[in-house]
Amino acid sequence: MKLKCIIIDDEPIARKLIEEFIEDIDFLELVGQAENPAKAITLLNNNVIDLIFLDINMPVINGINFLKNTKNTASIIMTTAYAEHAVEAFTLDVLDYLVKPIPFERFLKACNKAKEVYETKKQLAHSGQNTDDHFFIKCDTQIEKVFYKDLLYAESMLNYVLLYTTARKMIVYITLKSLEEQLPANQFIKVHKSFIVNRDKIKSIEGNMVNIGTEKITISQNLREKVLQEILKDKMIKR
Repeated sequence: MKLKCIIIDDEPIARKLIEEFIEDIDFLELVGQAENPAKAITLLNNNVIDLIFLDINMPVINGINFLKNTKNTASIIMTTAYAEHAVEAFTLDVLDYLVKPIPFERFLKACNKAKEVYETKKQLAHSGQNTDDHFFIKCDTQIEKVFYKDLLYAESMLNYVLLYTTARKMIVYITLKSLEEQLPANQFIKVHKSFIVNRDKIKSIEGNMVNIGTEKITISQNLREKVLQEILKDKMIKR
């Protein structure tokens, strides 16, 4: 199956180059192009898009603001001439960050990563339909089973995620956003832009920290009230 993708870039030459690259990769299918995110809305509303090649400096809406406000679940590969936005982009769960001029080999590497993420998301969705106690994840060259009860927490690290289980640490190429969408919401909760924790593994809460095993994980200020409500619910015994 091919990944359906779109290009959002205000430079015609840049769009043409990416289009030619896409044509040379057999698992990609170009659905359309737009010169800015505002003009891409119709494409996104009328199609299921798996991958977006997104520029940053564009008229009307720039790429960073688009990422901050979009609810689209497609993987994002940034294609820009400005390397200085990389850290901010990765905090917004972009899959990869390509600096123009982009060599084909580097473009292909990013696309292969997108393919792995796509396949992993499908596997997670499939496992979720057939069982309620585990999921599968691609780690290195293997597809491994992870029981929900064994997953302590997940940590976002730029363009991959670290899964901390009761047995070991696993590195997987998937965004934290994609993982959050697939994990059962009644068991896992996002406490910070970089952390998802297993509610059942929380030993205590100290100020803006949750304690899981020997680890202390920060609760972000903007999520604190929601997180405390979700964790405590009606189980807090009061005087």
